[in-house]
Amino acid sequence: MRQLSVIVITKNEEDRIGRCLDSVKNIASEIIVFDSGSTDNTVEIAREYTSHVFITDWQGYGIQKQRALEKATCEWVLSIDADEEVDEKLAKAIINLLEQDVIKYKAYKVRWKNIIFGKATRFGRTARAPMRLFERANAKFDGAIVHEKVVYEGGAGLIKQGYLNHYSIRDFEHLLYKNRLYALLMAKKKHEKGKKSFGLPVAVVRALISFMQIYIFRLGILDGSRGLLYAIMFAQYTFNKYAGLWAYEQEKDL
Repeated sequence: MRQLSVIVITKNEEDRIGRCLDSVKNIASEIIVFDSGSTDNTVEIAREYTSHVFITDWQGYGIQKQRALEKATCEWVLSIDADEEVDEKLAKAIINLLEQDVIKYKAYKVRWKNIIFGKATRFGRTARAPMRLFERANAKFDGAIVHEKVVYEGGAGLIKQGYLNHYSIRDFEHLLYKNRLYALLMAKKKHEKGKKSFGLPVAVVRALISFMQIYIFRLGILDGSRGLLYAIMFAQYTFNKYAGLWAYEQEKDL
């Protein structure tokens, strides 16, 4: 079996990092954790699973994950977040893939399952499959402050067995916090790239389109109250993102 490095970035994740690392301890040849100044027991818990725990400053998600990737030594890398968990079927699928004589692709997407208020959603944005497993020599992270991407050569495969469980939301207050934070970060990211908001009315239209995509076209309606809440919150995030971009554009007139 080819060796696998698992990389994770953290900050104040004591309630979730144990579950995350426990889910990969049996498939990882090494686990690398990059912490950006936790004030809780995150670092202590991480050190129960690995000696490769690094504490550094914070310059954005892309830069932090690239730092972790540069510490990896194995041929293949699995990048997961502290609020995620590799389920048993996905773990077995990864092992089976790395045991193959010839691996078709140099990068693989894994299926995502959102766990919202204690229950999994099956539709809406849950159907996404992020690219998380890749050959180390073939990849790097971009420097994006948020919504970072793995840059690699060639096509990507999809692991169809198992899920990457995503426990993104601790409670409603945390949902509101993340909604606001990511909207602000994305507004800044777009502004720095010279993107245009095209005004607040367009922000409203974008929010409505986001709601329809998630709730209707991606069948979020079938997830009941959770699907409705998720669609509304993502529509709000979309509006705030472009409203924030519009606000940045106004600063030149102040």
